[in-house]
Amino acid sequence: MGRRNMSILRLGRCVAFLAAAAFLLPFTILLMVFDQQYNFTYNSKRVFYQESDFYKINGTLYAPAYTLTTPTYRTQYVFENGTHDELLSREKFLEVGARMEARRDALRDQCSKLGLDSSSYKAYSWEYLINRQYHVIWCNIFKAASTSWMYNFNLMANYSAAFLDKTKEVPLELARKKYVRPSVEMLKKAQSDSITFLIVRHPLERLASAYNDKIVHAWPKSFHDKMGHRIVRKYRKISAEKPPPPKERYPMFEEFVSYVVDEARAKRPLDMHWTPYSAFCTPCKFNFDVILKFETLDEDQRFLIQMARLQEVVKPEWRNSGKGSQTLHIINHLYSRLKKSQLDALYNLYKYDFQLFNYTIDKYYEIVQPDDNSSHG
Repeated sequence: MGRRNMSILRLGRCVAFLAAAAFLLPFTILLMVFDQQYNFTYNSKRVFYQESDFYKINGTLYAPAYTLTTPTYRTQYVFENGTHDELLSREKFLEVGARMEARRDALRDQCSKLGLDSSSYKAYSWEYLINRQYHVIWCNIFKAASTSWMYNFNLMANYSAAFLDKTKEVPLELARKKYVRPSVEMLKKAQSDSITFLIVRHPLERLASAYNDKIVHAWPKSFHDKMGHRIVRKYRKISAEKPPPPKERYPMFEEFVSYVVDEARAKRPLDMHWTPYSAFCTPCKFNFDVILKFETLDEDQRFLIQMARLQEVVKPEWRNSGKGSQTLHIINHLYSRLKKSQLDALYNLYKYDFQLFNYTIDKYYEIVQPDDNSSHG
């Protein structure tokens, strides 16, 4: 009788265990799905490359038309324009690839030379966007093709083009609904199977563009409109001995520059539209696969789109393009209003941007007004 009771007890335990397992199974599956969606390993989506599928450019491997191989299927994209008008030819692709390698090498060399890759400098990942579906990572530098690529990242976040073209919502706010702000650890982990890129622009062109967009053409009663009024009140001097002050309600460029320089000297946080991108993205603390420049953006972004296999998702278009002779004329006119000492101060503020990405300031010293004998370089 005792053995029978023991058997019944064991059977009851087994039944209870199976019942508990059946109850917990759906939750276990949900946790697995959640982990699949958000864990950075992404084993089921991981791309497996074979060295034979790549062209080698000075020791770096690049896929020919980006042959994509996974355990279950293989897709071939071609270089020739007959299939994808946006693609670079094989020769041009290799040419741009070599240019990217030179930029990466130059960045690493300057980071080491300036000591910006040392542990004494903190990595800043807050402004990066990580797309796990397409394995691309971007540091959004404002006023450097940011409108175009924010649109592209919203497309990659599964917003439709029709919605993006008609919505009144701010693109950055839309993006942040889909892209969490990553920690440094999250970003570095994601980089292991992603293409990381940023787009840079001549620091002084970027500053002039930010002034024109955010200060001169600020929306009435917006944050930047109110900022402009504060700048005018503080920096617009009225003197009977000088020409009458400008009638514009917005700050003149020299007033705006005085404000930016004073804010930086006081070590107050700068607006994200003119924060130095060496501080905004800390490019010496992360490895970049592609460094696009505003000056060669057409070819550079075609290269990136092809490299990341985004041909079917985004197009190499420009929104709010700020290039052309007229734009350069406006920029030169703005800087001709500055004193030499103001240009010295701007170089000091953006010197790492200049040095890390091989930009020069010399031509601007030819158009500013004389002031003092302060040096630069």
